[in-house]
Amino acid sequence: MTSPQALDEADRRLVAAWAADCAERVLALFEAEAPDDGRPRDGIDRARRFASGELDTPGQIRDRFVAGRAAHAASSDAGRAAARAAGQASGVAHMGAHALGAAAYAARAAELAAPGAGGDEEFAWQLAHAGEPVRAALRRLPLLGEDTSGPLGPGLLASGALGAHIERLQSAIRTT
Repeated sequence: MTSPQALDEADRRLVAAWAADCAERVLALFEAEAPDDGRPRDGIDRARRFASGELDTPGQIRDRFVAGRAAHAASSDAGRAAARAAGQASGVAHMGAHALGAAAYAARAAELAAPGAGGDEEFAWQLAHAGEPVRAALRRLPLLGEDTSGPLGPGLLASGALGAHIERLQSAIRTT
């Protein structure tokens, strides 16, 4: 049985574009520290190409976390979070729940870069730019912690600032 965190391919394509947009908003934080490392930008590009139908799921599964591995090239927590946002965006082809991971890491990167405001500003942007088709797809995901078969189960995304952002985003998407 497929995980409820996977979403069907049409929904994954919808949320991949939104996840790529979320990750791209903080990409400059990584690129300022590692300008010669193109892995996060490539991951975002692959997420967009998946969203548009240019790339298929099997081809993306193999390379889905290359962008996130670039986090080791960053010197700051904000730069590392930005690379991880790109890695999560590129993972949407495999499992739709990674879109929320991309959003959470992007918000974390923004907050680390601008403490006290960046995370809230990013949250507002993410919510405003999730059109109804994207919101509908994200509503099909289980709530954080309800299902253990993917990124919304126990792990890094389920705790701390990342988990709090995902919970806040899921709550807002379900009530608007």
